[in-house]
Amino acid sequence: MTDLATIQRRVGVTPDGKWGPNTAAAILRALGPLPPKQLSNPEAFFARARPLFGGKLDPAQVVGINAKLKAMGAAAWPISYAAYGLATSFWETAKNMSPVVEAYWKDEAWRKANLRYYPWHGRGDVQTTWERNYRRADAELGLGGSLVANPDRMLEPAISADTMVRGMQEGWFTDKSLSDYLPATGFADKAAFAQARRIINGTDKADEIAAIAMTWQQALADGGWA
Repeated sequence: MTDLATIQRRVGVTPDGKWGPNTAAAILRALGPLPPKQLSNPEAFFARARPLFGGKLDPAQVVGINAKLKAMGAAAWPISYAAYGLATSFWETAKNMSPVVEAYWKDEAWRKANLRYYPWHGRGDVQTTWERNYRRADAELGLGGSLVANPDRMLEPAISADTMVRGMQEGWFTDKSLSDYLPATGFADKAAFAQARRIINGTDKADEIAAIAMTWQQALADGGWA
């Protein structure tokens, strides 16, 4: 990623002068990659998160959460970004925390008959839809056309998590990105999380998801996300 927010996170200041992608790329090359992030206390993280799930997480949910933490950590996401990523997955997967197909309780015949963007219907942690978004994910993730040939690859945890991370960070879905709304350092407030819904789907259920993000943010803080 070659944007102002990433450089700001690396150096702690906003660069002056003429700004453009070439300048950003040069500075990032000089700085090198951000160090990855991870939890130092997973037990405290999961203890704070469990009430979102009625007090109990099943093994599949834990696997799904860890897949996203791995992808977000590799991208060195700050705590506010990671909280909103987890909240988005929580909402879009109906608490499964693993990639799901749109209307997963229905069969494929129903999706074909009822979803206008079929077969490019929602899949994954952020419910990627429309052919253009599948093609972009395929190209950006270097999948060599395999995702376009088989859109169900979006249900693979690693591909889904990488799509969520890159897409939310770089504005694939609505041309809005995490850095448009959330701080690169420190905590976000509920109002900022509500605005961040524009990255995915306008303001649909923005307040509800913002409240969920606040809990995830505290869970990450308890878990020592750094």
